[in-house]
Amino acid sequence: MLSKGEVTKRFGKNVQEGRRETGLTQDELALKAKVHRSYMGRIERGESNPPLFTVYKIATALKKKPGELINLLAE
Repeated sequence: MLSKGEVTKRFGKNVQEGRRETGLTQDELALKAKVHRSYMGRIERGESNPPLFTVYKIATALKKKPGELINLLAE
């Protein structure tokens, strides 16, 4: 079983990769997802464990399914 820190780091990496694939900056993604830009940075660095609704908002902003961001098997 993964630790909480490992889960948040992998989730953050998935968000960052999704953001880069879409060509968005952190600021642009934060604006689209309606979260503060510093919070988005903490999420991408794996320092924050966002609630489910925030995961949904980020996925929607990236035009992805939430499960794609939660796929913790991807390294």
